[in-house]
Amino acid sequence: MRALTILTQRNEGAFLLEWLAHHRAIGFTDFLVFSNDCQDGSDLMLDHLATKGWLTHLPNLPPYDKAGIQFSALKTAAQHPLVQAADWILPLDIDEFVNIHTGDHSLSALLAALPEATAITLTWRIFGNAGVVNYTDAPVTAQFTRAAPAIIHWPWRAAMFKTLYRNDGTYGKPGIHRPRAPDPARLDSAQWYDGEGRALPARYRRAGLFSQYGRSNHALVQLNHYPLGAMESYILKADRGRAVHADHRLGMDYWVERNFNSDEDVTIRAISPLMQAEYAALRADPVLERLHQQAVAWRHARFTALMRDDETRALMGRLLMTPSSQALDRAEAAPLIAHAIAAHAAMASSAKA
Repeated sequence: MRALTILTQRNEGAFLLEWLAHHRAIGFTDFLVFSNDCQDGSDLMLDHLATKGWLTHLPNLPPYDKAGIQFSALKTAAQHPLVQAADWILPLDIDEFVNIHTGDHSLSALLAALPEATAITLTWRIFGNAGVVNYTDAPVTAQFTRAAPAIIHWPWRAAMFKTLYRNDGTYGKPGIHRPRAPDPARLDSAQWYDGEGRALPARYRRAGLFSQYGRSNHALVQLNHYPLGAMESYILKADRGRAVHADHRLGMDYWVERNFNSDEDVTIRAISPLMQAEYAALRADPVLERLHQQAVAWRHARFTALMRDDETRALMGRLLMTPSSQALDRAEAAPLIAHAIAAHAAMASSAKA
């Protein structure tokens, strides 16, 4: 079985080796990685990894699609031989780690648990900042273990998923959250399951980016999402912009909707021995080690440079002053959800008029 993950990254070389080691450890066989406009040497790291056969690296060059840099990369990926040859495909970001809870915690174990599935939704579990101020060169999955509650009612983004899908021709192109370009002749036979192991309604074959609120979605698999990291790292992320739209600067709204730290979740440690073996092999390569250290040094230097800007210092101050976000219970979230449903209904009615 060939399982492919597709990654788009910029200036994230300091995190690349951990991400690659983890996903090799759980059973992904192929990695198609796009990079653009790198200043931290991560493009050179990817080039070296490609020469060693660890992954395939493609520059993601402008002009970009109006839907954004990441979407442009996935459009290019759709025609790549690795995509054509893959049995299963999962596009990911570098702050996302697949965390499998069944069997031996491998991709094969997940697929064995859902033998009828042709698509599996991996719902985010969001990991907060937990008060960590300084960026340090240590694995993200070990540093950040405080997360949102397993059952969450708001914000809506907390229930988003990425889709692991069988590359059987039902969908012609990979997408950021779900595969695109469905084949009408095949679509009715698609079998979508969620991370809890439940069969999903037929509507998910055509649309949908969110799991249902207010219930567990992670019994078999979850997608550990580390969108914040240390405060210093968030300053760099805010400067870079969103992965989808680089010109959309991040601020306190993004932070508050993701900085949940109420629960401890260390389940990803189940794969740690295999991950550490892969990670050690990567760090043993002297070229990779040098480039990794270069990427780490770049992050420290970039933070120092950004702190000369008034607006950026103000953002850092707000991060320091803002406590962890409070998850809303069902009753507190209900009015917000009701307003959201009414707004969507009004939009749908207006569109039909």
